[in-house]
Amino acid sequence: MIYNSTEMEKEALFNTAARMCAAARTAPKAKGQDSIITYVLTKTDKQRLADTMEETGIRLFGEGKAAWYKRDADNVRDSQAVVLIGTKKDYRHIPHCGLCGFLDCDICQEADGVCAHLLVDLGIAVSSAVNVASLDNIDNRIMWSIGKAAAEMEDFKDGFCWLGIPLSIAGKNIFFDRR
Repeated sequence: MIYNSTEMEKEALFNTAARMCAAARTAPKAKGQDSIITYVLTKTDKQRLADTMEETGIRLFGEGKAAWYKRDADNVRDSQAVVLIGTKKDYRHIPHCGLCGFLDCDICQEADGVCAHLLVDLGIAVSSAVNVASLDNIDNRIMWSIGKAAAEMEDFKDGFCWLGIPLSIAGKNIFFDRR
């Protein structure tokens, strides 16, 4: 049997996306508590995300100042898949921590604050995921604009904070000479 490059590249990309989700899951977490969520978006769901990104940029910054949201949305459209990594809102109850700026977790929770360890855990999970993509030679970028848009979509209400990683296999890195 003969497999052409398009078929093999698609398989490679999806294998990498699956391994990225596994890397995010197994990344170290504060106090050993896991609140990481992962999704992989393709085709129409990826297009809906890109549309939401553009709408979000216009709503937040106005038509003229949302150019970089459009640039990122175009990168999402041109990518073959997006790995979305988020965290559920949680509190770690680490004694005498205060990393969040509050005296303790109970006060942070009462003020509807954010446990800083969640964001650290998210950063480590995303870093572990992009390391996998890098080792597999899959072009990628970490985009918080994807996360901002995903947080507004009904599909991802189970998460509190999101970051997105579009993936691309092309003859030239689509994320390199961005406008």
